[in-house]
Amino acid sequence: MCELLGMSANVPTDICFSFSGLIRRGGATGPHKDGWGIAFYEGRSLREFRDPQPSYVSEMARFVRDYPIKSRIVISHIRQANVGGVALENTHPFARELWGRIWCFAHNGQLYTYDDLVSSHFSPVGTTDSERAFCWLLGGIKDQLGSERAGMIDPLAEIIKCHCDRLRERGVFNMLFSDSEHLFVYCSTKLSWITRRSPFGKATLHDEDITVDFEQVTTPNDVVTVIATEPLTRNETWHSMQPGELLVFKDGAVVRRLV
Repeated sequence: MCELLGMSANVPTDICFSFSGLIRRGGATGPHKDGWGIAFYEGRSLREFRDPQPSYVSEMARFVRDYPIKSRIVISHIRQANVGGVALENTHPFARELWGRIWCFAHNGQLYTYDDLVSSHFSPVGTTDSERAFCWLLGGIKDQLGSERAGMIDPLAEIIKCHCDRLRERGVFNMLFSDSEHLFVYCSTKLSWITRRSPFGKATLHDEDITVDFEQVTTPNDVVTVIATEPLTRNETWHSMQPGELLVFKDGAVVRRLV
């Protein structure tokens, strides 16, 4: 299986600390050696880095780890291939345009049936079940909302939840998904999250001997939520999501919860 990492914040924030823990799992402390990717929203645009190499040995991953790119929404993924070969086109996250917005998606899990997941609006470039599911999900949103804007959060969240429930029936479907404004997080089997806000404390990674004192690198008004397949720190309390739960984050806060 793969691993996911996401972030939602109320101010542009770098994810270097959490990403340092994730890339160790890509071939060092974990088996996810079949590629990695990360996407940073900057307004409605998207800055992407993807590499089919293991993240632990990737020079590009080291660059991202050491260069503090600031964003309010981040989606990242390390891959252990099960459907589709190890190749750049099969490396998450995937992105498509709809309604003048770039939508970004990453999936952890495996679908056992997916050939019938077809959209008349979007087509996969690679050969993964994940990208096919993404195209089908985004096509379903377009079909059901028509020309409406993505800012209609209540019907949008309900459509996403319905489609994710249907995908979950086909296998394991843990997902990070964004329209550049909200971060949608769906749990099929395992996802955890933590919100950091004032008063900030220190955190130490599980996978790397690194400790950060967030009090030194934040302001009292900062709100930052991190989502991961497995908790990344050893001295903080993470919240476990329920199977079938959809959380919608905006500016670091939960704005919708559907179960």
